[in-house]
Amino acid sequence: MNAKPPTRNEAFALLSQYNKSESLIKHALAVEGVMRHFARKWGEDEEKWGVIGLVHDLDYEKFPEEHCHKSKEILASMNWPEEYIRAVISHGWGICSDVEPVTKLEKVLFAIDELTGLVATTALIRPSKSVLDVKPKSVKKKWKDKRFAAGVDRSVIEKGARMLNIEISDLISDTLAGMQEVADEIGLKGTPQKDVER
Repeated sequence: MNAKPPTRNEAFALLSQYNKSESLIKHALAVEGVMRHFARKWGEDEEKWGVIGLVHDLDYEKFPEEHCHKSKEILASMNWPEEYIRAVISHGWGICSDVEPVTKLEKVLFAIDELTGLVATTALIRPSKSVLDVKPKSVKKKWKDKRFAAGVDRSVIEKGARMLNIEISDLISDTLAGMQEVADEIGLKGTPQKDVER
């Protein structure tokens, strides 16, 4: 029997079953938002890209030591399509997985996962606490300060940008745009400053 692509509701229910941490759920929603943005921009399957983004860290809260590996087990037991499972595992390439991102979807997920953290932290230090008035150049400035959001592995983002053959600044702009679309859901709507250019 062929595995049926999961719906967004099924994916979110699964995410909520394995993750109770508000920050992890917000991260999942941020990555989903950015994946959907890229899928629309490039004429890809938005639902598929979004669902994979949503569950990419499915196992992280309960099984941090088995990250990616446990997700493979869980998703296979739910009869998820192989290409979805492979994409989820590939985002941990070189860190907790030896599955190299090869499709456009996999490369985007690999590139933007860490970057969403940098964008979120950039938004949170603003008086507005809003991603809506963050400009790409603000993120670029924070990128250069290695003490800022020190947990964000910039080398992974750089590797992902190279795989996609796009500039870091373009990757930042698109990641920011994707997160702005879901600002409310990820808790970064804040109180945007009306007089600030976006």
